[in-house]
Amino acid sequence: MEDSSASTTLDNMEDSSASTTLDNMEDTSASTTWTTWRTLQPPPPWTTLHPCFLRGGELERDPCGELQPVHYCCGPPQDPEDHLDTEYEGLPRGASTGTHMLAGAVAGLMEHCLMFPIDCVKTRMQSLQPDPAAHYRNVMDALRRIITTEGVWRPMRGLNATAVGAGPAHALYFACYEKLKKTLSDRIHPGANSHLANGAAGCVATLLHDAAMNPAEVVKQRMQMYNSPYRGVLDCVRAVWRTEGGGAFYRSYTTQLTMNVPFQALHFMIYEYLQELLNPRRRYNPSSHVVSGALAGAIAAAATTPLDVCKTLLNTQESLAPGAPHGRITGLAHAFRTVYGLGGLRGFFRGAQARVIYQMPSTAISWSVYEFFKYGITEHRHGRGRQRREAEM
Repeated sequence: MEDSSASTTLDNMEDSSASTTLDNMEDTSASTTWTTWRTLQPPPPWTTLHPCFLRGGELERDPCGELQPVHYCCGPPQDPEDHLDTEYEGLPRGASTGTHMLAGAVAGLMEHCLMFPIDCVKTRMQSLQPDPAAHYRNVMDALRRIITTEGVWRPMRGLNATAVGAGPAHALYFACYEKLKKTLSDRIHPGANSHLANGAAGCVATLLHDAAMNPAEVVKQRMQMYNSPYRGVLDCVRAVWRTEGGGAFYRSYTTQLTMNVPFQALHFMIYEYLQELLNPRRRYNPSSHVVSGALAGAIAAAATTPLDVCKTLLNTQESLAPGAPHGRITGLAHAFRTVYGLGGLRGFFRGAQARVIYQMPSTAISWSVYEFFKYGITEHRHGRGRQRREAEM
């Protein structure tokens, strides 16, 4: 009797205590959540759910399978757009391709326009048989002499051809890279960054970039050479088309790909690796984008300088090769033999200093401008989404 009575009393007390605790928690959970989360909309229905356990925005059962009283560890389930403030890598749905193309086009224009004088110096320093008046000790000496002897605007000749090609080329380049990077990473290493996916995406993106950019490169480099015979971009295009045919604009395409595919593979893998080290949470961090872009560009540029020398030769000095058919260099192998015959092994590294000096700030500008516009466009769309939700209340 006493044992039975004690047991009954204990059971009643436990039931009463549990119900009282549950009622109190149900009464206070909604108000607590309401004051600590948002005051912009009515409390969501999950705040009045019967006993559930919330952890990190998800409702869970305890390890024994029993539903537990409401306990708010990290706040309520959040709208997916709320993550855009910090995780801008995940762009708003439906706008990613356009955003990447716009940001990429602006980045390409900024990169090529700001660094064009150094690009002019690089082209001249890679010349295998330069005019005696075009021998330069270093990049600064070249710039000084070009400006003083040929005019202050001479290092900018061919800029308009580059601007016409750089916008579309970089729009395709970044849009293709971002799309393929995400697709391949999901297949190769779901939920994490994959260096193989980054390299492969960079290689495919290079095919589109160089297809759009190669004709502009041919015109630009011919106008950058010392004593260039062309009066302007259109004159250069007409002269090349008339004397060498349309194929001249893509004569260096295979060499360009041979150079740029390994360059871009190295560039993207190094950039993404450095981002993992310097910016592991992948937030918008201008300093990390600048440093990662500069180092990635410098290393990739130094490693691919021999191919860049051959590309410049194909674009500008077709008549240099002894015994070349029609006095022209016709392919990569012929270009390699010509470079070696005229300059030996050192010939493959002509202009290496100028190339690295060009690529370091160039890739730093490209990545920082691209990430800035990607972040800005994302933030703008996120703000519009917030205003729309507030207006609907």
